[in-house]
Amino acid sequence: MSCGDEVVLRHHGDVDAEPGLLDFAVNVRLDRPPRWLRDRLAAALDRLGSYPSAEDDRAAREAVAARHGRSAGEVLLLSGAAEAFPLLAALEPRLAAVVHPSFTEPELALRTAGVPVERVLLDPDDGYRLRPEAVPEAADLVVLGNPTNPTSVLHPAEVVGALLRPGRVVVVDEAFADAVPAEPESLAGRAEAGLLVLRSLTKTWALPGLRAGYALGDPELLRALGRGRPHWPLGTLALEAVRACSGPEAVAEARRAAHESAGHRAALVEELAAVPGVEVVGPAAAPFLLLRVDGGEKVRVALRDRGVAVRRGDTFPGLGPDHLRVAVREPARNAVLVQAMRDVVGRG
Repeated sequence: MSCGDEVVLRHHGDVDAEPGLLDFAVNVRLDRPPRWLRDRLAAALDRLGSYPSAEDDRAAREAVAARHGRSAGEVLLLSGAAEAFPLLAALEPRLAAVVHPSFTEPELALRTAGVPVERVLLDPDDGYRLRPEAVPEAADLVVLGNPTNPTSVLHPAEVVGALLRPGRVVVVDEAFADAVPAEPESLAGRAEAGLLVLRSLTKTWALPGLRAGYALGDPELLRALGRGRPHWPLGTLALEAVRACSGPEAVAEARRAAHESAGHRAALVEELAAVPGVEVVGPAAAPFLLLRVDGGEKVRVALRDRGVAVRRGDTFPGLGPDHLRVAVREPARNAVLVQAMRDVVGRG
């Protein structure tokens, strides 16, 4: 992997979201964690003088297990879902297939570890739909997102499940699954050999500065994934966040937020699609949209000059400089994006 490839794959939306800009570049729902979650974390501060215990880890895993109808042994807690990607090298894959366009961290981590990677580029003319037959038979590790960042495509669970076969591990990054009303295509509750599902608490609960997530899978697979991790991979606050965000009340709140976001997204799709020169890739299922705009890089810079940050799309394999990704916000903020897009694109 060349230095240039590494720089491109390492680019994330927080780089585009410069201070002082209205942020549509980062896919985090809130500006800060909700008050009840901050209170839970504040109450745990007095425990920072002790190392996280095995009981803390067990309690957090049991909370996750109850949330997904699994056993605690089928849960591996992670310092953010993205921690799983460098751990995949411990599985010693011979060939990894990474489905693109998608989050770039898995490919970066695998290439950095010396794992051979083959890109599976989904066809925009086919709506970026997953075609299992496009994945190399020789791949013993397959990584994809569902719903997919940045296309906002939600792949049917049965299509994703068709990737499973003896001797292969299929990693499904479900970082945004809880932002989809009712999570209809989630595989988090399915216990199948070779299936590894990753979940994040960052996006829904505004915890990018804390790093908390988990993996769901067969206990033997999770043990292999966790080989070589240091002691106490998650701190006390992250463990508390996992427990808090996995409880029934939090899950119910996330479901309400997903329905609300879906309504905001539908309105934003309609408004952006009405701007001449703006193409909205659809159908969209996640709390963000992929756009195609001629002169996308100039448009992105012009939006920034108007105080609006959007995510460049050309760092995602399979996309180009005319692609932009925008987060779905509440209507008042979405209106600012739409007006700025009208002003910029309308000027040509």
